[in-house]
Amino acid sequence: MENTSTNKDMLLVASKTKEALKGSDYNVSAEALDALNNYVYWLVEQAQRKCSANGRKTIKAYDILAN
Repeated sequence: MENTSTNKDMLLVASKTKEALKGSDYNVSAEALDALNNYVYWLVEQAQRKCSANGRKTIKAYDILAN
């Protein structure tokens, strides 16, 4: 997984993500949101690869959740 921020569109709602992460009195940096956003992009890429490898065009939940 790449750790670089290459001006990717934000897939997360920052305020909601910060709210979820602050639930236990932790602060959330902008870099944390960028890293989480990059991880979501990576998950999407992996799901696309798995779907394609299985000869499908529809990504299913198990393409994202399973290794």
